[in-house]
Amino acid sequence: MKLPIIRQFYQNQTPENLEKTLEVLESFSEFRGTSEEDLNVVGELITNICGALEVHANVQNGMSEKDALNSFAQKVLGSIDK
Repeated sequence: MKLPIIRQFYQNQTPENLEKTLEVLESFSEFRGTSEEDLNVVGELITNICGALEVHANVQNGMSEKDALNSFAQKVLGSIDK
């Protein structure tokens, strides 16, 4: 998870574009010939896209961009600590 990338995805892409990209990456990750290195890269991209989608949703619900980004980061860090 990289907040600068999530911020850029949020600022430059619509939720619809992010959803379409997410579908393609998920499909790619299911291909049995995908290498471990490719899966690591795709996993990182999926995390960042999901973060941008969550930021879009939180901002639409009235949260500031900064707070939405920090909220997502705390959620991810909180799940790692468990």
